[in-house]
Amino acid sequence: MKSFLSILLLLLTLPLAAQPVNLKNAVIVVSPSIPAPMRTTAPQMLVEEIDKRTNTTLKQSQSWGATTLVLALSSDKDVLGKPVPTRTGTGLPEQKPEGFRIVTETGAKGTTLWIIGADSRGILFGSGWLLRNLKMDAKRLELVSPVEFASAPVYPIRGHQLGYRTTANSYDAWTVAQFDQYYRDLAIFGTNAIEGIPFHEEEKPSPHFKIPPTEMQVRMSELCQKYDMDYWVWTPVEFELTDEAKRKAEIEKHEAFYKSCPRLDHIFFPGGDPGDNHPREVMAFLKDLQERLVKAHPKAKIWISLQGFNTEQIDYFYNYLAQNKPTWLQGVVSGPSSPPMAETRYRLPKNYQHREYPDLTHNVRCEFPVERWDQAYALTLGREAINPRPFFFAGIHGKYAAFTDGFVSYSDGCHDDINKIVWSQRAWDPTKDVNEILNDYSRFFFGWLVANEAADGISALENNWQGPLAQNGGVEATFRFWKSLETAHPELKNNWRWQMLLMRAYYDTYTRRRLIYEQGLEKTANAILAQAKEGDVEKSMESALAVVTKADKEPVSPELRKKIETLCADLYASIGLQTSVPKYKAKNYERGASLDFVDYPLNNRWWLADEFKKVQAMKTPKEKLERLHVIGNWETPGEGSYYDDVSSGSKSPRVKTISEDATDIAWWDNGFSRARLSTQTFQNEPALDYDNLDPGSRYIIRVAGLGEALLRVDGYRLKPLIYNKANETFKEWIVPLSLTQDGKISVTFDEPEESHLNWRQHSKVSDVWLLKQ
Repeated sequence: MKSFLSILLLLLTLPLAAQPVNLKNAVIVVSPSIPAPMRTTAPQMLVEEIDKRTNTTLKQSQSWGATTLVLALSSDKDVLGKPVPTRTGTGLPEQKPEGFRIVTETGAKGTTLWIIGADSRGILFGSGWLLRNLKMDAKRLELVSPVEFASAPVYPIRGHQLGYRTTANSYDAWTVAQFDQYYRDLAIFGTNAIEGIPFHEEEKPSPHFKIPPTEMQVRMSELCQKYDMDYWVWTPVEFELTDEAKRKAEIEKHEAFYKSCPRLDHIFFPGGDPGDNHPREVMAFLKDLQERLVKAHPKAKIWISLQGFNTEQIDYFYNYLAQNKPTWLQGVVSGPSSPPMAETRYRLPKNYQHREYPDLTHNVRCEFPVERWDQAYALTLGREAINPRPFFFAGIHGKYAAFTDGFVSYSDGCHDDINKIVWSQRAWDPTKDVNEILNDYSRFFFGWLVANEAADGISALENNWQGPLAQNGGVEATFRFWKSLETAHPELKNNWRWQMLLMRAYYDTYTRRRLIYEQGLEKTANAILAQAKEGDVEKSMESALAVVTKADKEPVSPELRKKIETLCADLYASIGLQTSVPKYKAKNYERGASLDFVDYPLNNRWWLADEFKKVQAMKTPKEKLERLHVIGNWETPGEGSYYDDVSSGSKSPRVKTISEDATDIAWWDNGFSRARLSTQTFQNEPALDYDNLDPGSRYIIRVAGLGEALLRVDGYRLKPLIYNKANETFKEWIVPLSLTQDGKISVTFDEPEESHLNWRQHSKVSDVWLLKQ
């Protein structure tokens, strides 16, 4: 008995478990003191987003009345005579700009769920928090209660560039309504700024435009006004500012645009990306712009980036600030090809702000490439594929954010949607767990029933890009996981975010299966060539080619290929995602055209066919046979010798460096190059370490690439025996015996002087052999 009473008393003293509160019959009461248009925007957002997911339309009331549950929005001390619950103290989140507090208050007439905002944006972001945390479906509209939560952002600038222009892979196909929904989605996750591109017009307008770009830029301004977001515009100048006539016309064009916008907060001028003007001309031009800007928008600000500036130009800029102390300049933006962010914050006077311009949209040839991205992905998915990288970008944000006042990202399509959400959430709270962000994302966009699993699936897709693809068995596991989710949730088949994630699961798996299959065919073909003898050169080439081209005649997993095509069609229909140039009119093959490369060879069958034609043209049987042996033994140089495909994670065990651009792709022939796969990926100055060498043997180093290769062994510059600069030709050096006596060597390359060349034309090292003689 005593034991029973003890247990009973213990149970009575335990706190009651949190219970969900049913919001199906809630009434929304809005404080009249909330500024317009947020007084309308926030309740409309709540009503519409809840209705989409529950078929429940919450009512709004102008009075309290006798009700069991009220959802009250307030930024004042009372709402229609009812006091707003407040807390004592200073520095509380709900007292800071954009901060909010969510709290339940139970009284005689029922429960009130308060959304208390420090200001207009606080109401918006508090409403967003509620939507992210509701359990919603056709049967329920619940929130765990009681609630006591308050938050304010750490970084004041949290935005994304949404360029309505031909270059974009999806935005150019959107209607005003689609932009409205995307603004709302981003706001729900803490975004407070949108950047447009009003003047960077291509020669040929997009075939997808729903309305003219000039009209859409004004509509985007109106949407920023609706959601109380800052409206930024990115405005480069690609002519010489010393041309007075063009300069005058540009200023007049700006002024006309300023007058047309109901809201405009910030003008961002990229210094030299694009453009080629000295800051001497740029600063004078921006000062003149600011005089026109403030006439239409008195509080609007001017920003500049130092992208593309050389050392002299950067020094000129800082000297200008020191001497002139321009009050018309708000701050500096750091983006790709800018000086280091820590240096910028250090040199920039404290009265100027510093904003990051992170590239969230690209995978290669970009600011934040996928490190050691598998060659097969780089050749097929390409520069602008669907790219959820939540953990990577959370790390990047953490690395650089402390030097800034926030960010407005670079984005050229909705394929980077998850990256945008991660940046907005981590800029709001840098300590927020990435898994929690993904759960919030999945709960809101896919529903609470699938939230945890979808969040895990997103993480798994990021892991698909880790390490050598052929050895990444997790790709198949991820595919089975997503296929199971697809089967279990057919109601999500028209959800574009769901379609994108399925697309990646299918595409990654199809690419991996092709890679394993096609590389296996090539190994068989290489063995045929390596064993070729005089008199059977033609037969060996014919047999080898028949083997590698089985990939075309007997493709692997055609059902996955068909599904990818279907998902691409679905994405074009749902969100205008242009995954193909001929089929969906993408601007070019770098702009997300993954469908066009889904069958790009993952073995060297195109290259072999071309090489065999060259062999047939050779004069002597000996030459022909020697070339076949070189081809057949390309990756297998023999016992005691070594081969590295320097940018292939699975074929470069001795390479110690990562290209500046991870796995960079030369991008010849619009991505359809017939060159050997290894020569399409490269590093500029790789470093390799070798050990277990035979001290008594002579070694030769052979290099394939393009242009120069200034080689050192253990720090000593060697003179070449052979030095061909053309693509897929060889350079060779003899390694002095004195350097191999300890059984190991280190190979490095000096950077050639190529400052006069575009970065795409710089010298490339693609293959390195150490050949034991």
